[in-house]
Amino acid sequence: MSETRIREEICRLGRSLFERGLTPGSSGNISVKLDDGGWLVTPTNASLGFLDPARMSRLGPDGRLVSGDAPTKEVPLHTALYQTRSAARAVVHLHSTHSVALSMLPEINPRTALPPMTAYYVMKCGHTALVPYYRPGDPAVADAIKGLAGKYSSVLLANHGPVVSGDTLEAAVFAMEELEETAKLYLLLRGLNPRYLSPAQVEDLTKVFGLELPEHHHD
Repeated sequence: MSETRIREEICRLGRSLFERGLTPGSSGNISVKLDDGGWLVTPTNASLGFLDPARMSRLGPDGRLVSGDAPTKEVPLHTALYQTRSAARAVVHLHSTHSVALSMLPEINPRTALPPMTAYYVMKCGHTALVPYYRPGDPAVADAIKGLAGKYSSVLLANHGPVVSGDTLEAAVFAMEELEETAKLYLLLRGLNPRYLSPAQVEDLTKVFGLELPEHHHD
C-alpha cells in the first residue's frame, strides 16, 4: 500500500472510531509502520474524527519528525510496541469508555485482564495485559510495555485506555473494537457468574487458528 493510501486509511478509520464514540475529543492516536522503517502517526492534540492526511506526522526510523505536524506525545508507547513485536505494522491507542473502566477495577489480573469470554476475543486479542498507571506521554510507559516482552498484542494502560498492535491497520482497529466490546460484556456480566470458554475450547481455537497466546491463569 502506498504512503498516500496509508494516510487516507488512517483518516478513514480514525473518523470511524471517533464517530462511534470510541475515543472522545482529541484523545487517541494511530500509527502505521512504513517500508523504509519510518512511520506515520497522528499529530498531537488532533481529533481522530478530523484528521488531515497531508498533516500526518512522518517519523524517520530513528523516531525523529521528518515532516508534518508535531506527533502525539504517546510516541514512546508506539515505539515500545514496534520494538517488542516484530510483526506489528500498526498501533491504535484509544480512550474507549468500557476498556478504561475495566482498567480501574481492583480484581483485574495484570497478566489476563479479561477472561476468555468469546471466541472472537481470543482470536483477535489473545490475552490482554494491564500495566500500571503512568501519566500520558511518560517515557516510563515504554519500559512497562517492554517488560511484557512482546507477548501481548493488546494492553490496558491503567486509568488511561487500551493500546493494540496488529499486522495491518485494519487488523489493529478490528482487535481494538473486539477488546472494547468484550470489556463491555465483562462489565454487564460482572457479579453474575457467567460461563466463560473452557480451557479445552481455548486450546481448540489456538490449534485451529494458529494463535500464539501467553501462558495465563485467570483468577
